[in-house]
Amino acid sequence: MNTTLPPGPAPLALPHFEVRVTPPDLAPWLEGNTGVPGFTTRDSGKDGPHLILMALIHGNELAGAIALDRLLRGGLEPRLGRLTFGFANLAAFARFNAEDPVASRYVDEDLNRVWDRVALDSERRSLELDRARQMRPLIETADVLFDLHSMLWPSDPLILSGATGRGRALAQGIGAPGLVVADNGHGNGRRLIDYEIFANPTSGPIANLVEAGQHWEPETVETTIRAITGMLRQLEMVAPDDPLLPPPVRMPRVFAEVTTVVTARTTGFAFVEPYRGGEIIRRRDTLLAVDGHTDIRTPYDNCLLVMPSLRPSRGHTAVRLARLA
Repeated sequence: MNTTLPPGPAPLALPHFEVRVTPPDLAPWLEGNTGVPGFTTRDSGKDGPHLILMALIHGNELAGAIALDRLLRGGLEPRLGRLTFGFANLAAFARFNAEDPVASRYVDEDLNRVWDRVALDSERRSLELDRARQMRPLIETADVLFDLHSMLWPSDPLILSGATGRGRALAQGIGAPGLVVADNGHGNGRRLIDYEIFANPTSGPIANLVEAGQHWEPETVETTIRAITGMLRQLEMVAPDDPLLPPPVRMPRVFAEVTTVVTARTTGFAFVEPYRGGEIIRRRDTLLAVDGHTDIRTPYDNCLLVMPSLRPSRGHTAVRLARLA
């Protein structure tokens, strides 16, 4: 995929992104069996955790949906506990168009920015907020939730663990991707993994999020499958040699903690280079971007760039800066 950008701070229109995967046919899973459309639970009948695998929080992030559809059609069953396969923003997914794949991220608002009780209990209405309220009772039965995402811009795959030590331990036990990043989310709304039931540092349900690679690439689907496999094996919900799942993969483990969330304050925010997520900028005070009249520089040596958005909208996260542990 050609997403090469010229150097310098001048903002450009989005490049053309080629869609190299086929959207899955979710018709068999739309009704579900849980009372929540798009959610199917398979119950082992044995004691164990309730794991929810969540795809399509963003309607154009196909890799998670392809992975879950593959596992459902293959007949994956947990050997203990309950396994729920969830397809979240079905309305946005139904609008997906390969000619304009960015447009179907959501319908009214980002479904991954509404997960706080003030918003969920308010009188405000939107398609995504209503869907969050519909999913909420089922989500609150989870012991573990794994949110499956991909990225618009080129980046190394990673797992976001949230801010708790329990989240970090869960993420590091998955094994692949090997990069685990702890952060506190975004300034413009809470993600699902930040929902308060998952944020207790000592007890209760727990959640991670995988960013499996660039949208619409076959490799991102395979990375998603490997991450799901790592989660299932860590929870002992599948046999080590389950034929539906790939062999175990253990990658070199890297942990980093986000210290700075850079939010675009102007419409003129622009990086000075087309950075790739996962890059390590070796020297402190290196110029990364210009936001209006403000320079954005690295705050320390060996600064990890987490998912830079090369065309950030005003008020949205442009990049997260993380310190390696």
